Amino acid sequence: MRITLSTLFCFAAISIAGAQNIKSQDSLVNLLVERHKTLNAQKMSMQGYRIQLYFGDNRARASNMRLDFLQQYPVVGAYVIYQQPNFKLRVGDFKTRFEAVTFLNEMQPGYSMAFIVSDEVKLPVIE
Repeated sequence: MRITLSTLFCFAAISIAGAQNIKSQDSLVNLLVERHKTLNAQKMSMQGYRIQLYFGDNRARASNMRLDFLQQYPVVGAYVIYQQPNFKLRVGDFKTRFEAVTFLNEMQPGYSMAFIVSDEVKLPVIE
């Protein structure tokens, strides 16, 4: 009988230690979730889509294409991105691929080589 009681006592002690370990892991998980929320709030961007109009090593061409695009579509964002050794011209801040496809179809006649890319986009303005 003594062996059974001592065995039960050991199992109870292990169970309590395991429960404390789970609580500390839960608090760590909660801390990481809160940190993730804070970083996302500061970042002010989300995963979305843009339309790429240019890819090449000519910075002046990318900048000129950006200006031409903004004259036709002044409310759509246009971004020249440098990724050594090339420049990319990407436009739009679309939350969904459907929004990007719709805009691509609208602007396609003037930009026949344009295509949709997944990118980090600005958060939409909430009014």
